[in-house]
Amino acid sequence: MRIGIDLGGTKIEAIALNANGAMLCRHRIATPAGDYSAIVQAIARLVSGIESEFGRGGSVGVATPGSLSLHTGLIRNANSTVLNGKTLDQDLSRVLNRPVRLENDANCFALSEAIDGAAKGVETVFGVILGTGVGGGLVVHGHVLEGRNRVAGEWGHNPMPWPRVDEQPGPPCYCGKSGCIETFLSGPGLSRHFRITTGRELSAREVAEDAECGKPEAVAVLQIYEERLARALALVINIFDPEVIVLGGGMSNIERLYSTVPAVLARYVFSDTVDTPIVRAVHGDSSGVRGAAFLWPEESGT
Repeated sequence: MRIGIDLGGTKIEAIALNANGAMLCRHRIATPAGDYSAIVQAIARLVSGIESEFGRGGSVGVATPGSLSLHTGLIRNANSTVLNGKTLDQDLSRVLNRPVRLENDANCFALSEAIDGAAKGVETVFGVILGTGVGGGLVVHGHVLEGRNRVAGEWGHNPMPWPRVDEQPGPPCYCGKSGCIETFLSGPGLSRHFRITTGRELSAREVAEDAECGKPEAVAVLQIYEERLARALALVINIFDPEVIVLGGGMSNIERLYSTVPAVLARYVFSDTVDTPIVRAVHGDSSGVRGAAFLWPEESGT
């Protein structure tokens, strides 16, 4: 049995998979706000509960914001800032009394979709999370590509490519820089642009709903969002040229993205033709937790 944990800013999700990758159970709890020790204990209780439910142990993989530094062994770059500077893998291993594998949540998302999701059987995949934050993960031949510094796929913390005058220097980002892709393409980024443009406050979901209803202000703002997304994805294609791009996160539920964004890519990709499929994640918001479970081979379960 493989147990996966998705440690989010507002929720912690846990699942167990059988040998065929089928989900045996799924549980969600609220993430203890600002309390690192409580987070560790909450994960331990979820794992213990699953193992009691099925009467056997399992391997544990964890999808987490940020990543482990190769230099310090500490979590860094997490937008859930209470995790930064912590030895999360060691602390979880101690309370669970077994090795624990940690991986960036966007990498886990991409891995899940590459193994048995929207990119099943595809050799090179770029998985994108468009939600409260923006992340990316690279999968090659069914394995996460971490990179020398464990930052491969950190797409959201690059500057928006081909920036326009009104996009410079760009909104401030929690990482300390300005104009990161995340500040433009996250849900809060879309909402902020709508507020700046119209003077009205709407959530990203409400902007998308208004655009679907044909309301001109929302349509205009969403068109700019789509063009920005195309620019940002063109940068990935120019460097990595994946066979498939899979979108996840709340913004991935905007249906028109899958027709409008591919139509814009050709303006920015350095090629005479661009036919890269952009598809929606099959497993939705469960992709990250499934990918966490897949960090261990089935034979590692107990």
